[in-house]
Amino acid sequence: MSMTLFAALRRAGLLLLALAGAPAPAAPAPQDTLAQRLQACTVCHGAEGRATPQGYHPRLAGKPADYLYQQLLAFRDGRRSNAVMASLMAPLSDAYLREIAGYFATLDLPYPAPARPAASPEQLRRGEQLVRQGDKARGLPACAACHGAGLGGRLPGIPGLLGLPPDYLLGQLGAWRVGQRRAQAPDCMAELARRLSPEDVAAVTRWIAHQPVPPGLQPEAPAPLPEPCGAAQ
Repeated sequence: MSMTLFAALRRAGLLLLALAGAPAPAAPAPQDTLAQRLQACTVCHGAEGRATPQGYHPRLAGKPADYLYQQLLAFRDGRRSNAVMASLMAPLSDAYLREIAGYFATLDLPYPAPARPAASPEQLRRGEQLVRQGDKARGLPACAACHGAGLGGRLPGIPGLLGLPPDYLLGQLGAWRVGQRRAQAPDCMAELARRLSPEDVAAVTRWIAHQPVPPGLQPEAPAPLPEPCGAAQ
């Protein structure tokens, strides 16, 4: 081995030894924002809680803060049945649940195009009648009477209906009807859902799922409700 090559290898070896003994560069300081902590929610509810028209998980972004807070409490306290949500909410305080609800309520994000599930013209007409006008003969007020004329929800705690996956709408009305979902008494949604026939439920959910979400849709101001409703108060 030539002296020149030996010297080069020696210098390289000394450099490696020096690098090995050098302290590792400091890792960037971890951030701790609410948005980062709530990334666990996006696994099911989509990026920033915006969800999609398909699947089952509802949109969180832009819902009234008090509605979101009441639902988080319901999962934690057993009024809504979902093992995953119950386990996630179990260790959280009322104050932190309210903070989570406030975060998602402030997100103003565009909605995707509606899913538009298969439905007959007769079914869509019946669904629109129930949503817009109700059925007085059967004691059914219009969905719009509580959820707003534009179906974007009503402050402080009634959610919007547009932009939700049809399977989610169907599942929630079914849960109200059979008692798997409950709210504070008087439980208006449970009572109204029990007055709906299975055909009514299918018509309402499919008509709602066909509707596009207008740009800038926001919850409407509080207004008198057609029936006593503990959750809305």
